[in-house]
Amino acid sequence: MFKRILIANRGEIALRVIRACRELGVETVAVFSEADEHSLHVRYANQSVCIGPPQSKFSYLNIPAILSAAEITDAEAIHPGYGFLSENAHFAELCAGCNIKFIGPPPEAIRSMGDKAKAIETAISRGVPTVPGSGRVLRDEADAVEIAKKIGYPIMLKASAGGGGRGMRITHTELTLRSAFKTARQEAQTAFGDPSLYLEKYIDEPHHIEIQIMADAHGNVVALGERDCTVQR
Repeated sequence: MFKRILIANRGEIALRVIRACRELGVETVAVFSEADEHSLHVRYANQSVCIGPPQSKFSYLNIPAILSAAEITDAEAIHPGYGFLSENAHFAELCAGCNIKFIGPPPEAIRSMGDKAKAIETAISRGVPTVPGSGRVLRDEADAVEIAKKIGYPIMLKASAGGGGRGMRITHTELTLRSAFKTARQEAQTAFGDPSLYLEKYIDEPHHIEIQIMADAHGNVVALGERDCTVQR
């Protein structure tokens, strides 16, 4: 069991981790941007460290600042929560290089499944049915337009490096696609530090069924059952 962990996230996500750590008797370190100085997760953690200005790319996506915060507080592990750096394989590797445990999948698993475009490529290579789309990261705006013409509108642009609705745009025409491509890239860069996009055929009123799987470093794997994520929307 860890004595102290750093939570590389904010808000409700960080609070959930803090509550779990309290139940386990584990100390917590919160990181925060200048804009989040008075947030609840900062108040409830055992320690807190400011890691930069309000913009995410200078704070919650600032890998050197987060690793430095972990080192000066003697945190043994970093919990990334979700979003931000949680699916960044390079960050997981750097944690290992600093002898800090990354609480999450190993880098090779993140590269295969954390990157959405790469995950689709992996699924296709294994014969798993997927929604028609680019099947890879889009090279540029012209590439997106060409693929959209082949599969037909409407289509959905998606950020390859993240989720949660960030970097996503529904488009019904080439004109709106060109405009959406620029804004989606910018939003993905701001939210995840990676502007890469891919596209899929837009499915109206889909039924979203999810099965969560949890595994540890010792080969133990458990499926937590299925849930209908459609009711969350």
